[in-house]
Amino acid sequence: MQPKATNIIWHEGEVTRAERENLLKQKGVILWFTGLSGAGKSTLAVALEKELTAEGKLCYRLDGDNIRHGLNNNLGFSPEDRTENIRRIGEVAKLFVDAGVIVMTSFISPYRKDRDLVRALVQPGEFVEIYIRCAVEECEKRDPKGLYQKARAGEIPEFTGISAPYEEPEHPEVVIDTARLTVEEAAQQLRTALGERHAL
Repeated sequence: MQPKATNIIWHEGEVTRAERENLLKQKGVILWFTGLSGAGKSTLAVALEKELTAEGKLCYRLDGDNIRHGLNNNLGFSPEDRTENIRRIGEVAKLFVDAGVIVMTSFISPYRKDRDLVRALVQPGEFVEIYIRCAVEECEKRDPKGLYQKARAGEIPEFTGISAPYEEPEHPEVVIDTARLTVEEAAQQLRTALGERHAL
């Protein structure tokens, strides 16, 4: 997307990313949790954030609902708004990576092209797509926010998995099946998978 503003110039700082990462003793990375509403994205991101913080890692979690309270409070759930929602989050996540922070994002992000756009913003290995797989039937049983019930009643239009599509990742770095695992088991499997990929 081309900026609307003209006469703008990028200003390089005098502190490098390498210097920031050396200060933090870690490398910046995007851990991108994607999946249906109720699949367990936020739950696992919260668990991982607590674990990494306890280990002395600097990390930050961007959550779908929270972001829509501020940065993206002018966006709805049309396909165009969903794309803009993820574009903005991608740009914010890129800044976190440049700062040397481990950033976790919990967004349904239903479209592959939008997730691929974020992947392209950073260097290879700096975007880790984590597919939190859970059948819509199981998510609907959980329905922690009562959203599926409202969607079935026609109160929520364009609801992913019911009246709007979800495009599963074709080549995610990590797949966690929360329909088969407890929260503790899923968190351990996630940490093991990230360790094997040297993502942390």
